[in-house]
Amino acid sequence: MSEAKKGQAAANQLNIELPEEVAEGTYSNLAIISHSNSEFIVDFIRMVPNVPKAKVKARIILTPQHAKRLMRALADNVKKFEAQFGTIDEPEQPPFPPMSFNTPKAQA
Repeated sequence: MSEAKKGQAAANQLNIELPEEVAEGTYSNLAIISHSNSEFIVDFIRMVPNVPKAKVKARIILTPQHAKRLMRALADNVKKFEAQFGTIDEPEQPPFPPMSFNTPKAQA
């Protein structure tokens, strides 16, 4: 590869840092998605059996364009996962109890 192309490739490279506390991850077994005309909000929640209260463990705010790209990327990864490991079963879930959120309505 020529020096000019190597320089261009390096200029287009993105270095991503993953801090240790983020790398550990946060477990979530429920996601609530809401949106306004300018953003999507995804709240990741951990529900524990027989505990009537659950806390939001992470909130991610996305532009509509990025939300659509994320949806496509997730669909692609689920397809690849199922091709490698088999179909992901979705057992019937009992309906969730009524949920209330102490958050204001989304506004633009």
